[in-house]
Amino acid sequence: MEINKYSDIKGVVTLEAIVEGRMVLLSTNSLTHDFGSWADLPGARLPDTATEAQKAHFVITFAVDNSKPPIYQPYPSMTYALRQGFDQAANVPFDATVHMTPQSMKVGLTIPSGTLALAFGPGIFTVPSGAYVYSAGIEIPGTWLSVANGQDDGTDTGKLQEDADGSEGKFAQVERYDLPGFDGGNLTFKLNW
Repeated sequence: MEINKYSDIKGVVTLEAIVEGRMVLLSTNSLTHDFGSWADLPGARLPDTATEAQKAHFVITFAVDNSKPPIYQPYPSMTYALRQGFDQAANVPFDATVHMTPQSMKVGLTIPSGTLALAFGPGIFTVPSGAYVYSAGIEIPGTWLSVANGQDDGTDTGKLQEDADGSEGKFAQVERYDLPGFDGGNLTFKLNW
């Protein structure tokens, strides 16, 4: 996902696994970390119904991570050990994905449930193929967009889709569609409130 321009950003905790670039709605958060340090952050989740889809006005991305690679997701929890935890047989092998670059530098990764993320409000964003439901109208600047919900199709939940008559809230509009390359076309859209 590419962030071209924004005016509102919120730190959130994901309440379910969400693919970067999907539209989410804010919800209450009951997850805590380090003595409740996440308790005051809103939760972010995908819309389950058409009513919730009309309230899903935030596009989600990975939180900024200033860690030096390698980055472990999730970070392994190990008993006390020397040599950064790798000297005891019980601590290796561990079950984690190892990233050599920050996750936000890759396209189409899933933000795990229960982790920090960023939810962007009004602005202009570019998402890759797979983050929207393709139709011919998506290629036309000015086309109104709505959000697919869990009742439409579970695989498209949170993706932007063409709203032919503009009846779904008129909060997102196509700015530009880049013609497909080897990985599909990129959709640039504007979020309005």
